[in-house]
Amino acid sequence: MLGAILGDIVGSKYEFDNIKTKDFPFISKGCTFTDDTVMTIAIARAIMRMHNEGYDFTMAVVEEMRLLGTEYPHAGYGGRFRFWLLSDNFEPYLSYGNGSAMRVSPCGLYARSLEEALKLSKESAEVTHNHPEGIKGAQAVAAAIYLAKTKKPKAEIAQYIRENFYPLEETLDEIRSYYDFDETCQGSVPQAITAFLESESYEDAIRNAVSIGGDSDTIAAMAGSIALAFYKNHSEEWQEYHWALYELAKIFLPSDFMKTIDEFEALCIDNN
Repeated sequence: MLGAILGDIVGSKYEFDNIKTKDFPFISKGCTFTDDTVMTIAIARAIMRMHNEGYDFTMAVVEEMRLLGTEYPHAGYGGRFRFWLLSDNFEPYLSYGNGSAMRVSPCGLYARSLEEALKLSKESAEVTHNHPEGIKGAQAVAAAIYLAKTKKPKAEIAQYIRENFYPLEETLDEIRSYYDFDETCQGSVPQAITAFLESESYEDAIRNAVSIGGDSDTIAAMAGSIALAFYKNHSEEWQEYHWALYELAKIFLPSDFMKTIDEFEALCIDNN
């Protein structure tokens, strides 16, 4: 979850001011958390209510997203999602936007099996994004996170995504040459997964994601969520690095968000 949130923060500065290079300050003036972070926190809280209280997950997702959406009304929500947040109507609106995938990381981190990751991510998506592509995008990211945290190699993660979700036919250099703003799952999730697959570290995955342009904060959030789950198992300095990322997040996030991160990470350790 921290991987997604920091990706969102780093990419936020470049969402409407794209850069096509990996050479940029990782954190600088203008970086902030956006709706990606707010809704990621909402999904984490919904999972904790399900786990700790036996609460219905789908209803918890709706309630937590609406509660946090009200508390943070200026986080940059899309028009249709903002209308849903403020409406008395709880029905989904057949979206295939990448909002379902940007918020899904807690599902992959909490899940005890790939099947559970796919189930939770589908349920978290379809309260708003019940279009097949909206569900597909969320499931692809959650599956990649689950495979990454269970120490599967990149080749196996890529093969699973190709066989079940997206062909992943283009390299980052090819994508970067033409890519523009695309808020759909099908137009941003494969790119984010490629940014992770071609990375050498968590930070490199974020730089890859931002460097292609487009919806930078969301692409970086998705790539970052997979990357941190993966590199956690492939770095001898993991504890020290995780602490540095945690301290960085504290600069940008309200204390209640940090409390959720702490509680959710403890839950995932116990659950897995």
